[in-house]
Amino acid sequence: MNELRQATTIMLIRNLPRPVWMLILVASLGYFVDIYDLLLFSIIRVKSLESLHVPVGQLTSVGIFLINWQMAGLLLGGILWGMLGDKKGRLSVLFGSILLYSLANIANAFADSVPAYAALRFVAGIGLAGELGAGVTLITESLPTELRGFGTALIASIGFIGAIFAGLIGDTFSWRVSYMIGGGLGLLILLLRVGVKESGLFNKTRHTNAKLGDIGLLFRKPKMLVRYFSVILVGIPIWYVIGILMTFTPEFANGFGMANIPTAGKAVMCSYTGLAIGDMASGFISHWLQSRKRVLFGYLLFISFGIVIFMTFARSSLAAYYWICGLLGLGAGYWAMFVTVAAEQFGTNIRSTVATTTPNVVRGTVIPLTLGFDFLSHRVGVVNSGCIVGGVVTLIAIFALKGIEESYHKDLDYHELG
Repeated sequence: MNELRQATTIMLIRNLPRPVWMLILVASLGYFVDIYDLLLFSIIRVKSLESLHVPVGQLTSVGIFLINWQMAGLLLGGILWGMLGDKKGRLSVLFGSILLYSLANIANAFADSVPAYAALRFVAGIGLAGELGAGVTLITESLPTELRGFGTALIASIGFIGAIFAGLIGDTFSWRVSYMIGGGLGLLILLLRVGVKESGLFNKTRHTNAKLGDIGLLFRKPKMLVRYFSVILVGIPIWYVIGILMTFTPEFANGFGMANIPTAGKAVMCSYTGLAIGDMASGFISHWLQSRKRVLFGYLLFISFGIVIFMTFARSSLAAYYWICGLLGLGAGYWAMFVTVAAEQFGTNIRSTVATTTPNVVRGTVIPLTLGFDFLSHRVGVVNSGCIVGGVVTLIAIFALKGIEESYHKDLDYHELG
């Protein structure tokens, strides 16, 4: 049975038409730059704020302020781009979002104050909100059922290499040049837009009477709303790792009492190396198990184990710290599977809305996570605060799995009724 399944999968991959391969390429490269920009601030936070003459004692609080402005943009952009993707098409969102965050990146290189920095991070956040959801929606609607997990895992794996690239660029060049490089790469991707085709399922649905991009459908049906928020809760531990443990690497190292302080840039590189491996593996594991939910459950257990290891042993040496960051990244490497599940939960007429809003709401939860982390760190210390926040989000995510439908074999050719 396994040999037959493997042979069928290989045949399906070989028979994919060129436009589908082009779509995977564009979505992957777009996500590469997306992740580069999203993580660049975490990497160059200290030196960019020092360049703007932010006092040393305010680097953490101002950093949280800027991250939250970026995440607010992601929340707003997720809603706007998601509804636009269902009303006007997935391709318009894919390329429109790439254009916006590329221009915002370039403009960010010329920021000369914290308010200007915050405004441009907000605009960049709006742009960053659309690319992944549009790309994943296009892939899930264009690939055969057996290949959906592989396609989105490939997008995420290539995309996560953007974090490694951001670490290299951020540590090598000035923070202004680093932003300009990201913007330039995004503009180059737009040259590949020729030859990429719109989703056939979307073109089919747009000629029906289905309500397109009606986010109100989620709130009018309790079962759909529970499913929607269950998906979101499952994804939050990923951004706890990225937005708390990796971003505030210097603070955790100080809390551990380490003599040699690791850098956020290298911590991000190590964690995203693990994320890339984990995301690629998730597609194969899901195919082997013929399940999405079992894969998500396994990764949540792994990430819980990684948090315990981080809090217990990361302090032992600089090498141990970076290796454990990679382990945490491996456990958090279910991002592609998470977004795929989000896209598979709902009909074509609101699929883009869901697939675009869910990852951005998850990213947006960095706002309450960082505020809660900051609040607790002043009372129980950085390390204990990290333990509390991490324990809460992982437990909630595990329980939230009950509200998600198994969608591995699900036929996506349908729409939600109003």
